[in-house]
Amino acid sequence: MIRLAKFEDYEELTAIWLEASIHAHDFIDPTYWINQTHEMKNIYLPSSETWILEDKNQVVGFVSMLDDHIAALFLATAYQSKGMGSQLIQFVKTKHHFLSLNVYALNQQAVHFYKKQGFKVVEEMLDKNTAAMDYRMEWKQEGN
Repeated sequence: MIRLAKFEDYEELTAIWLEASIHAHDFIDPTYWINQTHEMKNIYLPSSETWILEDKNQVVGFVSMLDDHIAALFLATAYQSKGMGSQLIQFVKTKHHFLSLNVYALNQQAVHFYKKQGFKVVEEMLDKNTAAMDYRMEWKQEGN
C-alpha cells in the first residue's frame, strides 16, 4: 500500500533514509549523513510531498517529491532489489508527466535502476557538499 506520510512517520522515514544512505554511498563519510538527520526529519520531509510504501503494515520505503523533482527515494536495505522501488516510481509516474532527480554517479546501482525506469542522464555536476559527481536525470512521459 502507498499512502501519504504524516508527521508521526518522519522518525521512521529518517531512520530508513540514514541506513540506506550510508549503505548506498560508501564513497561518502557516514558522519556526513549522520549530521544531516535533523534537517531530514525537520526540514526536508516536512517541505516535500512524501509517499510511503508499506508491506504488511510495515513502512519499507518512501519517495519525496518537490513538484516534479524526486528529492528522495529510499527503501530499507532489507527490502531493496525486490521491485519495491519500481512500485514507488510507477506510482509517481501516474501523477506526473515529467520527473527529474539527482543521483551520485558512483552509486551505480541507483543509476542503473533509474535508467531501467526510463530516466536519462541530462547533466553531470559536482555536489559541493560531498565533492562527489552527481547526475541530473529526467524522465518524460511519451507523447509529452
